Order: sequence, then C-alpha cells, then structure tokens
Amino acid sequence: MSAVTLRLTTAQALVRFLAAQYTERDGVRHRLIAGTWGVFGHGNVAGLGQALVEYAGVMPYHQGRNEQAMVHAAVGHARHLNRLSAQAVTTSIGPGATNLVTGAALATVNRLPVLLLPGDYFASHAADPLLQQLEHPTEADVSVNDTLRPVSRYFDRVTRPDALIASALRAMRVLSDPAETGAVTLALPQDVQAQAYDWPEEFFADRVWHVRRPAPDPAELAEAVRAVRAAQRPLIVAGGGVHHSEAEAALKAFVDATGIPVASTQAGKGSLRHDHPADLGGIGHTGTAVSDDLARTADLVIGIGTRHSDFTTASGTLFRRPDVRFLNLNTTAFDAHKLAARTLVCDARAGLTLLTDALAGHRVAPEYEAEYRAGKDRWEQVVEAALTADDDNAVPTQTHVLGALDAVVGDEDVVINAAGSLPGDLHKLWRARSPRQYHLEYGYSCMGYEIPAALGVQQAAPGTPVWALVGDGTYLMNPTEIVTAVQENLPVKLVIVQNHGYASIGGLSESVGAERFGTAYRHRAADGTFTGAPLPVDLAANAASLGMEVLRAKTVRGLLEALAAARTATRPTCVHVETDPAVTAPGAEAWWDVPVAEISARPAAAEARARYERAAADRRHHL
Repeated sequence: MSAVTLRLTTAQALVRFLAAQYTERDGVRHRLIAGTWGVFGHGNVAGLGQALVEYAGVMPYHQGRNEQAMVHAAVGHARHLNRLSAQAVTTSIGPGATNLVTGAALATVNRLPVLLLPGDYFASHAADPLLQQLEHPTEADVSVNDTLRPVSRYFDRVTRPDALIASALRAMRVLSDPAETGAVTLALPQDVQAQAYDWPEEFFADRVWHVRRPAPDPAELAEAVRAVRAAQRPLIVAGGGVHHSEAEAALKAFVDATGIPVASTQAGKGSLRHDHPADLGGIGHTGTAVSDDLARTADLVIGIGTRHSDFTTASGTLFRRPDVRFLNLNTTAFDAHKLAARTLVCDARAGLTLLTDALAGHRVAPEYEAEYRAGKDRWEQVVEAALTADDDNAVPTQTHVLGALDAVVGDEDVVINAAGSLPGDLHKLWRARSPRQYHLEYGYSCMGYEIPAALGVQQAAPGTPVWALVGDGTYLMNPTEIVTAVQENLPVKLVIVQNHGYASIGGLSESVGAERFGTAYRHRAADGTFTGAPLPVDLAANAASLGMEVLRAKTVRGLLEALAAARTATRPTCVHVETDPAVTAPGAEAWWDVPVAEISARPAAAEARARYERAAADRRHHL
C-alpha cells in the first residue's frame, strides 16, 4: 500500500469516498451514490455541509424540506434504477435524525438501498448534553440515532476518524448486495465530522462493487424442474425481484415456452405487459378474479422475487388446494424458504434462464391455457367497464381518473402510488405497458411517499413523464417536496384525487365494525361524531401556493384535457379532481386479516366478528 496520505476532515473524506463508488452488473457501471439530499442543522452543517460545498463538483446536492421525504425521494430513485444506484441523506441531530426512521423502515421492508448520514452527539462528550441530545441515565453512548438500528440493514456510529475506513466499506457492500440491501446508517458525531486525519490515498480510488447474478444450486434446479414437470395447474407469482434483476425478458421467454400463467404482486406488476395472454394481473386481496380463482386451484405456486406478504397470500387463505406446493426463486434465502417451499436461491434472471433451458419441450395442457385465457378475457370486460365513463360531462369516479390517465400516458410514463384506496384500484385495473411504468410502494404502504418519490424517479429518468397519484389524505401528510420540485425544476405531474377523507380506511372501518369513525374530513359535533358538509379545504390552492401550475378538472372530459396538458408541461404541474364517491371499483376477490373486536355491544362490530371468524377458518399453514 502506498504511504501517500491526504489530510482531510472526516466529513470531507466521506464525501470524496462516496463520489468514487460504483456498481457494475452485466458490464454496465453506475454511480453507487448518485447524490446527497440534505436538511442542515447543528450536527451536520459544519461537517457534511462544509464537505458538500468543498466537493460540490463531484457530489451533487439536493435540498429537501422534510427528512422523511428525502429518504422517500432516494428510495424512488433507487427503485427506478433497479437498485444499481442509490442516494445519501444527511440530517442534523434530534428531530432531523428521528424523522428518518419511517423512510428507513420503508427502504428496508422493500429491500431498497439508501444511505443515511445523521449527525450525532459529541463523541468526546465535550459539550454534554448539547441541544437536542437525548440523555440516558445508564448508557452514555445511546442517542436518538439508535432508533434507526432495527430498521437498518447496517448501522455504525463512527466515533473516531479512522473508524470510517472499515465502516464505509461495509456500508457500500450492504448497499450493493441484492440479498442484503436496505437502509444503511452511518451515525456521525458532529465533532468527529470536523476532525482532520491523514487518510490513505487508496481510500479515495475508484472502487467498483460487482452486483452478482448467482446461479441456482444444480440439485435445487433439478428438484425445481421435477416439480414444474409434475404440476398440472402451476401459477407464477411475480414479485419486485423480477424488476430488480431486470428479468422481464427472461420471464417472458419462460412463459412463452411453458404456457404457465403469471399473476403479480404490487411490486411485480408490469413483469409482463398487460396484453400478454398469460398476464393475469394482480394477485391476493387486491388481485383480479382470474388470478385469485387460479390461485385457489393451483397445485404449484412459483414465487419469483416475492416476499409472500399477507396481501399476496390473502393472509394464508388464498392457496386452498390441499396438495399445493411452492417453489420460490429468490436471491434471498430468507424469502425463498417461506411457505415451506422448494428453493432456488439465485438471481431471478439467471434462475429463469436455466429453468427455461432445463424444461425444454414442457408445456401446460391446452385446456389449462384455454381456461386462464378465458378468465383473462372476462376480467378485461370488468376493467373496461370500471375505467370507462358513460357521460363525458359527468363528475368522474376514482376509477374514471385511472381510465383517463390510461388514455393519456405513453409506455414510458411512470405512475407512482403507495397508500389509500388507489393501490387496490391500480392493482386490479391498471394496464401496465412497460417494466418501469407501475411504481407502487406497498411493502410499507407509506402515506406521503408519492410526491418525493416522484422527484427521485424524475432525477433517475430525466425527460420521462412521472405521475404522483395521491388522495387528499396522503397529500396532507407530506406535500412539502413540491417546493423542491419547483426549486430543482423537476416537471413531475401530481394528480390529487379529492374525496374528503380516508376512503380506504373508511371502507375497512365499516367492514370491521368501526363504523367509519374518524375517517372523514368533517366538522366534529358536540357528541364527538363527525357530521355536516366537507371541510372548506382547497388542496389545489395549496399546491399552487407551493409553486405548482394547477389545473382543476370537474368532468371526465375536463380531466382528460387537464391530464394531457400536464403530460406535456415542462414545469411541476398539478391536476386536481374532486371525485364522485360512488364505489365503482370491483370488490376484493380475497380476504385480508384485520382482527375484529371479539366482543362488543354494537351490532356492527358483532356482525363483523361473525364474518371474520368464517373467513379466518380458511387460513392454513403451508408445511
């Protein structure tokens, strides 16, 4: 090793190190840390803030308004680039740091990389306690940043400059590893950030982290081939891992060769184009009738890059055939072993390619193909009826909003959503035309994700029309990054669907006997109930006050015109539409377990409990 050193502060060294990190997969190189988001306060302004000024030429900086939102933006960026590139987020100590927790949980739950750089107390305890410091009576090394430990895939507090060398390398390894990635936290005491050290020059050399495509174990592959050949009614469940691996073409080749149909999770939707004859749409609680009907009779469920969440399995009630078995292809062994499955622990593209070759000549029975294609045709009629309005002058419903957007977008557009009633409608009804078009964050289903995520996607794909779809409840959670979109001239398109309350939770509340309590935006009466007209809240005016161009749509025709104008806009643009609350979306095709009060004096709760017990009786353990 060379004896040449560079004398820099810890923060300066970290920024220079991050600027020299790259990933490589299939011969294509990406910046691992493409930029840094930050809100400055004491704890990072004199350390990382100064370093980002010093090295502005090699590390782009993006000014955020809310710490949680900055993480969402970074996550949106990473997801759109298939986890090959990430962004960093720096905050002050105190509330700036704790505001990271929700975003970190979202990133880790969804297996998406983000680097968190919160400030921390003085490692020397020279100023103790300092402003915003949490004091613990028996553990002097505890700070609020420890709240990030359970939601981080790697955590370290860098208490002296030279400790950064090993910690930074470990952090990059986790961020770039498909099986381990998620939120990575390097807590940075503010005195350490400013301390100078003689760093080895090699620390700042370009470093390439190879993103592996591990092949399956031969014995596992042989067992998987036997399972597929023996199955009469196999069904693929495509998850987000198909996209992360860029395995869409390999999946299509596998399906074209075998005729096995594909249902998708929220993260996996778009793995096949919607018009492929084997694409059956979403699966599970928010799935399509054809997907869920086939799931109930499937004898082999092939999970590809999926976590098998409760929405996908209908809380353990969907896969009902007594002899059903599972085959899970996943780069993470933790997920591959779920549901007592046969496992293929490997990269999705590598595994699918080998599986296709090994199954040469095998195809499902023509009768099975005819059955699921007929089911797909029936469901398409349901979709068309839900998306199409009979009267262009009518007040649109929420599904009409999706129909209008479907008519306006191109294959390259990206549609982002995360929470409320829209995810269910989108999962059932959206016609995904390309792998990147459907961007649903449903692992954490975090209200407030959509607008900042749109910024991250827009940074990742300049020139691509990016749509953030939000209900009024979600909008009120986190609209602040509209200002960032205006500042950075990111021409995101925001669609606000105003229905005066929490539509999704309102419906759930009614179904579980909670009688829609506390789910509408209404005035509170003396008895505590919410009654009367909707609150006089103007979200369109709010978006305009934050700098967006705002288009108000009152009819189906007006909505189409507004969406078309927004798509070609070169500045951040909002389409506001007040919808008819009439329920026109198809109902749930499968159950979801939300426990209901076991005893209650209220009839609604008692009736809901009876329904719950009938549904729960179908739950099974797959062993």
